[in-house]
Amino acid sequence: MASIWVGKRGTIRDHSGFNPSVDAEAIRKAIRGIGTDEKTLISILTERTNAQRQLIAKEYQAVCGKELKDDLKGDLSGHFKGLMVALVTPPAVFDAKQLKKSMKGMGTNEDALIEILTTRTSKQMQEIGHAYYTVYKKSLGDEISSETSGDFRKALLILANGRRDESLKVDEQLAKKDAQILYNAGEKRWGTDEDAFTDILCLRSFPQLKLTFDEYRNISQKDIEDSIKGELSGHFEDLLLAIVHCARNTPAFLAERLYQALKGAGTDEFTLNRIMVSRSEIDLLDIRAEFKKLSGYSLYSAIKSDTSGDYEITLLKICGGDD
Repeated sequence: MASIWVGKRGTIRDHSGFNPSVDAEAIRKAIRGIGTDEKTLISILTERTNAQRQLIAKEYQAVCGKELKDDLKGDLSGHFKGLMVALVTPPAVFDAKQLKKSMKGMGTNEDALIEILTTRTSKQMQEIGHAYYTVYKKSLGDEISSETSGDFRKALLILANGRRDESLKVDEQLAKKDAQILYNAGEKRWGTDEDAFTDILCLRSFPQLKLTFDEYRNISQKDIEDSIKGELSGHFEDLLLAIVHCARNTPAFLAERLYQALKGAGTDEFTLNRIMVSRSEIDLLDIRAEFKKLSGYSLYSAIKSDTSGDYEITLLKICGGDD
């Protein structure tokens, strides 16, 4: 059975000749010796898939009686530590933890919430929901409800429940009908019917939405993005624009997020780590191509000029090459 966390355009593939007990032993030596052998840790963990890393972690615990992630946390530091721990975390748990961090403490990181909830499939969201409950003993929906409000909350909850249609079949009549509903809900009336926007943009499949946006343009002579910007505001507007962007081209949406994380003074490591790790087995090759199209330079060179040390080496290995 193919994993819902693996696509065809990742930079990290199954390591051939994989032997979890050999890897676990090499990692044990790398951590236990005098000083940590970061080079060994990096080369093993960035050249194995997440499924393979889970098998290494299992072996490691059997041999050492301790969890690999805890030993990594105890032995490493800074952004490098965060990145290495992310690599050994199962994908659904990793996303659950990223969502928790987005809602923790003072203020909510809406951009991170939007990014995760718009780019994960319905099946992935269902697994993330289970992982969230397992780790935090609280439902993801309840946490989102207490941290957000209004139309933004309503839309996030539909996405968090993994209710988007995933079929690749498109229905032309439905696209025409939905386009008309969107037109009637916004451009054609005084005030906006937000629920109509929420239901269509959060429940229809991405291929279906693409067709709907084409039909919308035929009816209104406007791009759906322009109507959303004109009709809506705040985080709700940001969320719907993100959905439109993802429906048209998810790798381009994530490339834009990476571009923002790496440009200017300072680096947004929270976003950088999340996208590099979570897309490394799905579509990072496409994200790299979109990044180059957007910025004129490669993601590899952007990471190289913005990061340093073992953190940089690890990110470049995940990136997988220069474009």
